[in-house]
Amino acid sequence: MPPESSSSQATASSAFDAGWLDVDHGHRIRYEQAGARDGIPVVMLHGGPGSGASPRQREIFDASRWRIVQFDQRGAGLSTPQGETKHNHTDALIGDIEALRERLGIERWLVAGGSWGATLALAYAARHRERASGVLLRGVFLANEADLDWFFHGVASLAPEAHAEFIAQVPRRWRRSIVAWLDRCFSRGDPRCAEIAGAWQRYELRLDRERVGAASTAPSGDGATRLVAKYRVQAHYLARRCFLGEHAIIRAASSLRGVPVAIVHGEHDWICRPENAWRVHRAAAGSRLAWAAGAGHSPFHAATLALTRSATDAFAANGDFSAWPR
Repeated sequence: MPPESSSSQATASSAFDAGWLDVDHGHRIRYEQAGARDGIPVVMLHGGPGSGASPRQREIFDASRWRIVQFDQRGAGLSTPQGETKHNHTDALIGDIEALRERLGIERWLVAGGSWGATLALAYAARHRERASGVLLRGVFLANEADLDWFFHGVASLAPEAHAEFIAQVPRRWRRSIVAWLDRCFSRGDPRCAEIAGAWQRYELRLDRERVGAASTAPSGDGATRLVAKYRVQAHYLARRCFLGEHAIIRAASSLRGVPVAIVHGEHDWICRPENAWRVHRAAAGSRLAWAAGAGHSPFHAATLALTRSATDAFAANGDFSAWPR
């Protein structure tokens, strides 16, 4: 599928509304709306956990047809307090999504997300099925022991150098409990937090081969502060299996019979295993699954972009994914 026109991209990149939503325990959620004010509503959930939303994530939508809602989850992006993990858990995020929907006066919306955002999309849609007109998932993460073991250990068989450089940051006695060690470091404010966060980011980017040069230099100042905040939230969630675990996610997918569900996953995703997408597809009766040829985890690989864009176009045209993929 050809890229969107430059005018469409310019519209999608410019928010027509932005604001703050006060939730509970001192958390404030930053949100934006872009695209068409009277368009088809969609909430786009970012990954991480802790990564934050960005205008580029809106590229999969035709800005003339969609009302695109994004927000930074608790502790992430511009939401405050930055990097806060207290009162920050999946049930709270589901409540925040629903509070934002009510604030914006939206009756139903397409629920879209990638990586951790796909996990959260499933959890929200299962809890508030009547509010989900459909679900679009990319790069599915199951928040289980197997996913974490693969990311922190198993992927070494494919990327031995990247893995060796990352694991060198971890004390030997913690190498079989890396997630617990990361959570301990960030929650206690280890003096090496910035160094550890930089190493974690470089490791992720090297596994996502399409963005390998994006972190060639270590961030400093505000950049380092934001990076530490991101990985503090991420370690907090991963150490607790995102307050869900595999069985809860599969149950959520199973509960969506009758809800249009589309899944896109990179054939060569080294971060979230393709098996995850297959399992969710099998659990979600009637779901549609497409493999992005040659793609890894990045949402911006040409094959992944083409599939996600065509999925949103199909939904805009038909109200479901029955005509997708072609």
